[in-house]
Amino acid sequence: MKLNYKIIFHFLGLLLLFNGGFMLLSALISYIYKDGVTFQISLAGIVTLVVGAIIMVLTKNHKKEINKREGYIVVTFGWIIMSLSGTLPYILTHSIPNFTNAFFETISGYTTTGATILNDIEIIPKGVLFWRSTTHWIGGMGIIVLAIAILPLLGIGGMQLFAAEAPGPSGDKLHPRITDTAKRLWLIYFGYTIAETLLLNLAGMSFFDAINHSMATLSTGGFSTKNASVAYWNHEPIIQYIIVFFMFLAGSNFVLSYFAFKGKVQKIINDEEFKLYFKFVLIFTIIAALIIYFKADVSISSIEHPMVWGEAESAFRHALFQVLSVITTTGFITADYTLWTPFLVVFFFGLMFLGGSAGSTSGGVKVVRHLILIKNGFLEFKRTLHPSAIVPVRYNNKAINRFIVFNILAFFILYMISFIIGALVFSMFQIDFQSSIGLSASSLGNIGPALGNFGPVNNYSALPPLAQWWSSFLMLIGRLELFTVLILFTPFFWRNR
Repeated sequence: MKLNYKIIFHFLGLLLLFNGGFMLLSALISYIYKDGVTFQISLAGIVTLVVGAIIMVLTKNHKKEINKREGYIVVTFGWIIMSLSGTLPYILTHSIPNFTNAFFETISGYTTTGATILNDIEIIPKGVLFWRSTTHWIGGMGIIVLAIAILPLLGIGGMQLFAAEAPGPSGDKLHPRITDTAKRLWLIYFGYTIAETLLLNLAGMSFFDAINHSMATLSTGGFSTKNASVAYWNHEPIIQYIIVFFMFLAGSNFVLSYFAFKGKVQKIINDEEFKLYFKFVLIFTIIAALIIYFKADVSISSIEHPMVWGEAESAFRHALFQVLSVITTTGFITADYTLWTPFLVVFFFGLMFLGGSAGSTSGGVKVVRHLILIKNGFLEFKRTLHPSAIVPVRYNNKAINRFIVFNILAFFILYMISFIIGALVFSMFQIDFQSSIGLSASSLGNIGPALGNFGPVNNYSALPPLAQWWSSFLMLIGRLELFTVLILFTPFFWRNR
């Protein structure tokens, strides 16, 4: 079957329209705050809108059917075309005049990685900072899911795109029609963003800082408006606790949020992935907090000053914040965890491979995959003793199809191979071992802060241009869960059949 190129370009044009619209919203913010770059951001938005409109007009007579192959192409190239066009506000305002740097910052936003090449964030115009946070927010729930919400207007069903956007093991749907699913997810996402903005504003953040940090939190992105990230508010614990709460929500399955609003609390309590996610956060926080509090060479006063609610609370808060920030792949920081003893450096490096829940905005391997891998590993002992027995892996009291288990095993192996190759390539740029493995794990897991020279209090400005492109590629395949992008490199994908 030949590829339907017209519908592919039609969708790419549609995504450019979305991008252009959000740029104009950023231009409005620029105008409100009188930051002097309103014209440049408006121009970026208009150019993007015009190009998108032209593409849509030229492809309006497309065949209104989309198969899996076309879905994968739209998702992958959709992220790329959004990132390419998303560089315009940076370049035209001269906030990031270098194209490689601008592309890195943009794809870091859309993939919700949060790695930045900016050395002084606070001098960037507010309209550009808002655009930077908006790239997070769009990428968080998925630009494709957003597009699916209006597909009925085009007379197209969006199931294939949703499958390509979220190829993980979670198959929960909120409504039989995928478009209604997308609308409900976005309504929850939007509602959480508004709620966090209001709470942060009431807690003492300026409205501008509050809306930007809310978009970064719910998307598990991590771009901040301050050079010190959330450590800027170390003297205001309530602000950090609000962000912690919404990071936890963003790292959990958004379907469970829907069930909570419908009063179906039992579904949340019985969900195995959510229970393990909660236990992980609790156990890892206790471990980190105890080490921070009792270890003699870890001074609490070096984390924050003045002391606010006591050393025990401070140790707990920073441990909880950083554990959640890494597990959910948000990447906000309140302190430099690479100074918290060698054990905690390795500890947080390990957390980079965990990830949040399936159906969340977080990156990484995802908790449900780890859960099924662990269960399957234990069942192998039974199968060894009883080779003739049929012992299926069960999840939420249901037997899982063995092909799903195979898919998860293949994903995990591919993820680890990608991590190893990623680190090897970084080392070719004369980057030291600790920094290379940190960069690879952070880029692939869409985390942001890495290790070594690219740790929590540093940025990616020292990364060579070619290494930035390699990091961008790892961000992309990590955000789209490997198969969606890597399948495009297989010869059989492109064969007409």
